[in-house]
Amino acid sequence: MGRTYIVEDAVEGYLTKQCEQKAVPITGLLIGQSSTQREYVVMATRTPQREESTASGGNSLDKEWVTEHARQVSRMLPGGLSVLGVFIVTDNDAKDTTTSLRQLVFAVENLISSERLWNSAEDDVSDRVVLHVNPKTRKTLCRTFDVKDPKSVAKPADWKYQSGVCSSWSTVSCCLSVDVLVPLPDKTTAAEETDKCLKEGLRGWAQQLEAAVCLINGRRLAADTELAGGQKRNTRQTYSAQLLITLDEQRLTDVFQRCGGSVSVRGAVYSTAYVHSNKPKARLAEKLLKRDTVSTVTTRAQMLLEELLTSGGASEGSSRDKHHREQFCLPHRVFCPVEASGPVCACDYHFSDEGLSEVIDRLKEMLDMDAAEKDLDTRRETPAESRDRDAADGPKVETTEALQSKRNYFGAAMATAIALLATAASMLYLNDK
Repeated sequence: MGRTYIVEDAVEGYLTKQCEQKAVPITGLLIGQSSTQREYVVMATRTPQREESTASGGNSLDKEWVTEHARQVSRMLPGGLSVLGVFIVTDNDAKDTTTSLRQLVFAVENLISSERLWNSAEDDVSDRVVLHVNPKTRKTLCRTFDVKDPKSVAKPADWKYQSGVCSSWSTVSCCLSVDVLVPLPDKTTAAEETDKCLKEGLRGWAQQLEAAVCLINGRRLAADTELAGGQKRNTRQTYSAQLLITLDEQRLTDVFQRCGGSVSVRGAVYSTAYVHSNKPKARLAEKLLKRDTVSTVTTRAQMLLEELLTSGGASEGSSRDKHHREQFCLPHRVFCPVEASGPVCACDYHFSDEGLSEVIDRLKEMLDMDAAEKDLDTRRETPAESRDRDAADGPKVETTEALQSKRNYFGAAMATAIALLATAASMLYLNDK
């Protein structure tokens, strides 16, 4: 018996629209939430057209382009939403595309998972879907592959459209204060090594968070407690959560080591997760919320790192004090509701030197969403402002041993980019005597 995909009606309309396009094949991503019993697909988005491919045409799949699109989209999905698989609109026979789609869905999963700092759980679903749509007959063929099994073969799956799939999903959210110090090794010059060092530092923090105590509406619920217990089922609920890292967990990661500098990440980060309405357990809500917290921190750090690599170490939102300590303002999170009914939103990350129009452009390019500024929710996070080190209200950062050369500074600056973004006020501090 194959898996069942419950699909939002809006997805059917979107795929029908793609069938009406002249240029084929059209590839894209399927987005939703997995559960042990069934999958929920709440939106689909086509792969942006690659400029150089418009002239050459051809029916071959651009695996590199599709996987990069999937990586970018994955960053824009809050907790509870993920890339469940891929679709293709083509008049080629479904059997002829099976091998290509199998390679594609494995490549997508490998790239997305390479950026995760949280650990997989035993109850995680490893099946990913590939959907073939014939633009002439509008016939669909749905199959799944187990991406944890390199020898996995295609399995049939049910594809069922339904209205209001996520209309009664619950929302769990929290604001977490973050204060992470990541040491940098002596004589760090290579950007790749600095990047690796900072990722490992954040991985330690992620492990602390994974073991954190989660309070939902002020109570610690047993893992198997039904989230909506005692409340009317199939009604939308909103929960406020707290994530508490115990002192024991903090001490486990305390170490003494020689270092050539450090990155300090301070602030508050807003995280949120959407939970399906089919008798969800507290365990699921906690897992999705913690993963969103780790992912949003990692994403913003990676984005700043990429910007620093591109700009050669400078940043619009940075300032440097007389102690050679660099401050970076990480991008803040902006939410936008998806077209489907319900509380579900996608998100983007807004740098201080950008306009909201750029957020709207990215939502259109990556998620094919038609949004206006009035649709954007910018209130959940307040952008941080870079402050002078000697200001009375400025944050204090302890210095470590010097990073000596300008080249070392550049490597450390890139590493700094991998630090945390805060919801209320997220700041990055780089020590470089």
